[in-house]
Amino acid sequence: MSESRRSASALVRRWWPLALAVPLGAAAGAGYALVSHPSYAANSYVVVVAEQQGEGATAVNFAQAYGRLAGQPQVLAAAAAETGHSVATLSDTVRGTTSPDAPMIEITGTGRRPADAVKSADAVAKSLIAFANTSSKETGVRLVALADAAEPDGPSSPSAALDTAVGGAAGVLVGTLVMLTRRRPGGAAGSAGAAAAAEAES
Repeated sequence: MSESRRSASALVRRWWPLALAVPLGAAAGAGYALVSHPSYAANSYVVVVAEQQGEGATAVNFAQAYGRLAGQPQVLAAAAAETGHSVATLSDTVRGTTSPDAPMIEITGTGRRPADAVKSADAVAKSLIAFANTSSKETGVRLVALADAAEPDGPSSPSAALDTAVGGAAGVLVGTLVMLTRRRPGGAAGSAGAAAAAEAES
C-alpha cells in the first residue's frame, strides 16, 4: 500500500465519526424544520409617560417593572377573556420586553396564525395599560398605547437555515465525543504496552 493510501486510510479511521455525525445532524435539523408547525410573532408597543416633566428616569424604571408584569396572571386574566385563550396559554405565548434607556414596553404575541399573534399581543397590551393606569395617582405615571401589532409577513419559526445549522453543530459535538471515547482506550493500551516494553529492555 502506498504512503498516500495509508495516510488516507488513517484519516478515515480517525475522523469517520465526525464525517458521519455532522451531515446526519444537519439532515435531522432540516427535517425538523420541514415537519414543525409554523409560528408567527407580532409586536404591540406601550409607552410609559410621567405625569410631571423631568421624570424620564422614573418612567424608564416603571417601564422595566410593568414589562415584567406583562406575563403575570393579574394582567393576563383580562386578555384571556378577550382572546378566548387560557391564562396558562397566554403565559406561554406572550412576553414583555423593555429597553434599559427608553420608557417603552414591547409586547410580543405568538400563534399558529398571524391573526392569533396580533390578537394576543394587542389584548395583553390593552390589559397591561388598564392594570397599570388604575394606580396612576400613586405611581405618577400612566401607560399609553404607542402602536398596535401588525400581521407578520412570514413565520418567525421554524427557520430551515437555523435548524440545519443547529443540527450540524450537534453533529460536531456528538462526533467529537465519539472520537474522544475511541481514543482513550487506545491511548491507555499504548501507554501500558510502552511501559511493558521498557521493563523488558531493563
